[in-house]
Amino acid sequence: MTLDPDALRALEIGRAAGGEPFENGSVEAARAAYSASFPTQQGEHEPVASTAHRQIDGANSPITIRIHRGIGAPRTGARAVLYLHGGGWVIGNLSSHDEICRWLANLANAVVICPDYRLAPEHKFPAGLEDCAAALRFMADNAGELGIDPARIAVAGDSAGGNLAAVLALLARDGMAPPLAAQILIYPNTDARQGAASYRRFGDGFGLTAATMAWFRDHYVRTPDDIEDWRVSPLLAPGLARVAPAFVAVAGHDILADEGMAYAERLRAEGVPLVLRHWPGQIHGFVSMGRHILAARQAVSEAAAWLYQQTRTQAD
Repeated sequence: MTLDPDALRALEIGRAAGGEPFENGSVEAARAAYSASFPTQQGEHEPVASTAHRQIDGANSPITIRIHRGIGAPRTGARAVLYLHGGGWVIGNLSSHDEICRWLANLANAVVICPDYRLAPEHKFPAGLEDCAAALRFMADNAGELGIDPARIAVAGDSAGGNLAAVLALLARDGMAPPLAAQILIYPNTDARQGAASYRRFGDGFGLTAATMAWFRDHYVRTPDDIEDWRVSPLLAPGLARVAPAFVAVAGHDILADEGMAYAERLRAEGVPLVLRHWPGQIHGFVSMGRHILAARQAVSEAAAWLYQQTRTQAD
């Protein structure tokens, strides 16, 4: 399958902008470059009913969260989404994926909460995961104050955020985190061993490279032993049965394509209700490129429609 013309154009724009690969510089330089790039990739941020920020208790320090209430979301008993941003556990922040959060809030009539979880290498695994779990506990414990239904909380994320979301879903199944009604995994990282064939097919020239992904992973893990830990590589979990129903989106021209497909196939094989959406002409990160790639909003629209139906009640 050939590249989608929009994806090809986005790659060309990225190449024309120049810039060193993240792995050739410091973490600080990577964060600065990423922060400068995402405003040119995201489209205009559509309005939501309300936006608020607050600090909540984390495992070791306060966590800032951003709360979007979508247009159409009820004031009480709304479905809710904990959205975990991507960025290889090293880069990204509350603004880097704000376009997706706003779309999801409006399209699903939901409250979407995004935590500014701790990043590596200053805070290695499992620090960021602990922050995400703390945000989920906050949502469940304060559902009335937030105007959300604790029985209709979903988790979502892209790339490294998809990794964290998948792990939270497993923790929730095992009673180590509040229960979840659904999970949305957008081109998730599920296997930190990085040995899938898609790493060779798309290792260079398609946005996220194999070298950059290795740089991200090596900043995240404490030791090589962490790579085999299912909380880093959820594809290695002993079992996936009984996790929350899943919507999985995979980009065809992506080094993470094969592990995303493998995770979806395991979910299906182990009896988890699954919608798998394969975007064969797309690249990693396309959902964050709404200014250039039409399929970005289409993908979020499909995920939102699935979530709406998955968590629908008589009050909707």
